[in-house]
Amino acid sequence: MPKTLVVTMGGQAQVVTFALDELLRMRESVDEVIVIHLSPADALVSRALQQLATEFSGDFYRFGRVACRLRRHPLKTADGVPLFDVRSEQDAEVVWSNVRDLVKRLKRDGRSLHLVLAGGRRMIGLMALSSAMFYFGHQDRVWHMYTETKFLKAAHNGAILHDPNGDHVRLIQVPMVPWGAYFPALRLLAEGTPAEAMAAQTRWLDAVELDHCQEVWQQLTARQRDMLLAFADGLTPQEVAEHFVISLKTVDSHKTEILGECRVAWLLPEDQYVDYHFLHEHFGPFRSEMRWWT
Repeated sequence: MPKTLVVTMGGQAQVVTFALDELLRMRESVDEVIVIHLSPADALVSRALQQLATEFSGDFYRFGRVACRLRRHPLKTADGVPLFDVRSEQDAEVVWSNVRDLVKRLKRDGRSLHLVLAGGRRMIGLMALSSAMFYFGHQDRVWHMYTETKFLKAAHNGAILHDPNGDHVRLIQVPMVPWGAYFPALRLLAEGTPAEAMAAQTRWLDAVELDHCQEVWQQLTARQRDMLLAFADGLTPQEVAEHFVISLKTVDSHKTEILGECRVAWLLPEDQYVDYHFLHEHFGPFRSEMRWWT
């Protein structure tokens, strides 16, 4: 499978070469590098792009001695105007649509992706990470770059573009769950603006949570349902005991049964600790509806 390295870059060309060098050192066969950046009219960005053009002359990465093409991906508005900075929610929407569409296209083309969140505005990296959660597969990777402080200072503005022996730079894999790979429907929810995508995700997740709650409800006795309603209200076990005028031991017995059904519905491992707070957290949002469940 062809592999692409995607790097977020500000005005420091070395974040791109450092990342590629490390992947090649790991024996990853990267044949394409895409640099996400703001407007090339910015002097620092322009210089960094020129430095990279020299390193990748003729679609050949001279330091790594491998065929590898460099592609620039400037962030642009729908009208094609380059984005100079991320100062507003509107700018953030531009970043989101650009990065999301790039990742979608690369995955549609069947490419395996390495995403390195190394440079540029933090918002660009956050949007790239969000896109990865929607569209990445299990073979794709997200990386954080660690560079030793002294070496980082010495390499400033591309003064050093390579760490030949790998003594000063490391790529650390970011633990990221590719939710879209598990739940493909989520990818459809990622369309639109960030706010719209978030609202759609919330609705979808709420529906999943509601299904779990109703699944548990169906397994309970009438008495256990009454107690679950009380726990959903935020009552403690002692308060539940006082409310129903029963012993705390009886409440704990019913609570254990209810939480046991929750473990089944939410697929919780046996060694994961859960208590009555779980009931308030998960059933509380549906408290007004629960009395009408059958």
